Amino acid sequence: MRVLKYAILGLLYRQEYSGYDITSQFKQEIGQFWSAKHSQIYPELRKLVDEGLVEFRTQIQGEKLEKKMYTITEQGRQELLAWAAQPESLPETEKDEFMLKMYFIHTLSPEQARALFEDQLQQRRAKLAYLQQRYENLMPIFVREEDRETHTQDLNGDTASETAPLAFHNPHLGHYLVLTKALAREQSYVDWLERHMKLFV
Repeated sequence: MRVLKYAILGLLYRQEYSGYDITSQFKQEIGQFWSAKHSQIYPELRKLVDEGLVEFRTQIQGEKLEKKMYTITEQGRQELLAWAAQPESLPETEKDEFMLKMYFIHTLSPEQARALFEDQLQQRRAKLAYLQQRYENLMPIFVREEDRETHTQDLNGDTASETAPLAFHNPHLGHYLVLTKALAREQSYVDWLERHMKLFV
């Protein structure tokens, strides 16, 4: 299945984008769960245009620079909605080279293993801090002002909220779900690393 096809259709379902804009989106929250490079996106856009799922207009910038602005067609909307409603099977095992090395930890000395753990922990903490900052910056569009303190606590695992911060039809719900899932994943990884660092003391 061409999953990138649906990722692009989903972005265009929201609004009109250039190829550059679409590439930039994969560097944001969507990139936490699906990656795509410039060299993959533009060929896929051409296929989508040929299939009648996407169309474009040419926008002139300056005197000579032309930029294609892509929009989803009605046929593209129908294909996207049909795909989005299908139940999804569990994905194949996520590749994690660090964990592969841990599986063969017996080939390392305790000092080497600890060095790897410390390096991974530093990177994961930095990524977690970045995601937390993203969440704080986007909180005004996610959560009502009077609920922000409660949901900041929820995010840190201090309390449990009984109500969802966003209504189902809020246009930012998908963004919120992906970002909070990424935060939970990185927090879990950091907790695991910190807990097992004791093995190498």
